[in-house]
Parts: sequence; structure tokens; C-alpha cells
Amino acid sequence: MGFKCGIVGLPNVGKSTLFNALTQTSAAQAANYPFCTIEPNVGDVGVPDPRLEDLAKIAGSAQIIPTRLTFVDIAGLVKGASKGEGLGNQFLANIRETDAIAHVVRCFEDGDITHVSGKIDPIADIETIETELMLADMDSLEKRVVGIEKKGKQGDKESKEMADLMNRALVLLREGKPARLVERMIDEEKTFRGLGLLSSKPVLYVCNVEEASADKGNEFSKQVFARAKEESAAAVVVSAKIESEIAVLPLADQKDYLDAVGLEEPGLNRVIRAGYDLLHLVTYFTVGPKEARAWTITKGTKAPAAAGVIHTDFEKGFIRSETIAFADYVQNKGEAGARDAGKLRLEGKDYVVLDGDVMHFRFAN
Repeated sequence: MGFKCGIVGLPNVGKSTLFNALTQTSAAQAANYPFCTIEPNVGDVGVPDPRLEDLAKIAGSAQIIPTRLTFVDIAGLVKGASKGEGLGNQFLANIRETDAIAHVVRCFEDGDITHVSGKIDPIADIETIETELMLADMDSLEKRVVGIEKKGKQGDKESKEMADLMNRALVLLREGKPARLVERMIDEEKTFRGLGLLSSKPVLYVCNVEEASADKGNEFSKQVFARAKEESAAAVVVSAKIESEIAVLPLADQKDYLDAVGLEEPGLNRVIRAGYDLLHLVTYFTVGPKEARAWTITKGTKAPAAAGVIHTDFEKGFIRSETIAFADYVQNKGEAGARDAGKLRLEGKDYVVLDGDVMHFRFAN
């Protein structure tokens, strides 16, 4: 399990350029005019995790298989998208199918690249996109809530809970606040997600800056970071131009390039790390002579459900998991050493899997 992240933003902010760089493909046509992306481009990338290499080296694994992350490059939204402007209905439907939104915000000046509003104002750009998502949500809820309320009054408990959540969301949306700010109990979360609200999705702001600001950002990106802090969102600084240049280099040359431009790692790493934190994701590993493999789960997942990510039969017939913390696996040079040192634990159905756990599942056929 990875997660699907929709890349959104106004036209000409660098979405497709960033998508190409992140997925190391030329699947998305990057061009200096609006709507060069009509159908959403989808790209899977391996999640970089240096721990995998360490584990593979110790176990002598023949293959390294990282967990996967899916990026969806969604065409540029414009003012009026909630009413169908600029193919808005199609674009909004594409966003609805993602787990999170990576909102690319233009934070650079360049007279050769046009801006739809004629000026660089990242906060105004953010508000344009946010407003369209909220208007679409409000329209959707207002059309549905009366029927759901009617079912609730007739004794349907699920409909009553759903109507309550809908009305709470509508109060916020009418105040110009996104649905993700709705206060809700843990046991309401599944129903809330089922509403399919665009403005309820976690947001990661990707500040696309010029090359000289790729390490620390600039005045524009500082505005975006302040905005993200206010609304408990996340933000990262990336130079899509630098990322596109890194993407076409052989792996052996990428480190030298990064050193030359004063960066410690590619922007992809920062985007993924921020995305993981945003969605409360963690990684566990399975290791053997054939492969060292990473698996992504939500923080708080118990061992049987984690096993089910590999195969549903593992969850159904779960007996126990043999578990070693990553640090213990490395320090004791593998499973045998960890076992001898008393660091291999037998965990049952109630065990909550931690980030970095090296696991082997026992299950009944």
C-alpha cells in the first residue's frame, strides 16, 4: 500500500514539469500554455528508503523492492472550475479519487512563463484553488443533505450520523473554511471520508521556486509556509527545474549534481517524507535471500492488517509475527544474530506495527 497523491494547481505553475521529474518520465506534456494536461497522467514511483539497502546487504537479498507511491498529474484548475469552467467538472472528479493533494504553488518570477492572473501571488493562487474545491463541496452537500436527513428522521442511524457530519461541513464551507477542519470523533472518520469532499483531503503545498532558492526557499515560499502552519497543512520547497534536470542523470551523477547546487537530496524525497507525515503512514520490511521489500501501512495498524497488505490470506489466517526492530536487525547483523541477542519478538493480533519493523508472518492456510 502506498498512497495516491493528486498534483493540482493553477495553469503554468510547474505541475507537469514536477510530475515528469518525480516519476522520471516524459508522460506529461510540459508546455507554456493552459490545459496542456487534459487527461490525468498517472505515475508510480519507488519510495526511496536507505534502510532497504542496509537490510538487503545484511541478508544478501538478490532484489530490493521499495514500496510505491502514485502521483496523478491533474490539469490546471481555474476560477470557475466548480461551475465547469476550464473543464472543471472533469478535473474535480479526478481530484476526488486521490488520498491527498499536492498543491503546486508558483513561487518564482519569470517573464517568459505566463501566469493566468498576470502576477505572482502564491496566497491568492492557493485561495483560488481552495475556493473552487469548497464551492464544489458545498454544491455537492446541498444537493444530498435533504434526502439523507429524511432517511435519518425515519430511523436510519447511519443516515442520521451522515447528515450530522454533512451539516457540520456545510457550516464551515459557508464560512469559507475547508471541510478538513470539521471536528469529528475517530469513529466518525470512515463516514466522513465516505462523503468524498474535495476540501477534506490533506494538503501538501509544494512551493516551486527558482534554482537559487531550492535549498531554503524565498519570500514567496515563506508566505506559503506561514499559510500551511495556520491550517495545519504541510509545505515543502522544490525547484521543478532542478528536479527535471536530476531526473535525466544517471544515478551515479546525481550526487555530484546535488552537491553542485547545494542540496542534500532530491525534492522527491522531501515530497514523499512530507506526504507520509501528512497521511500518518509508516513502513515495515520483509527480508530474505530473494528480496528485501518495503510495505506501507497507516500508523496504528495492527499486525494482522499489516500482513493483509501482502496477501489477504495472511490476515485471515494470522497466527503471529516474528518482529525485529530495524536498529536491532542492523546491530546484530541479521535475523539469527537478533534472535540470539533476544531481540526477535513474537507478537500477536493486538500488536501495533512500528515504523522500521522487520517482520515475518506465521499464518494458517
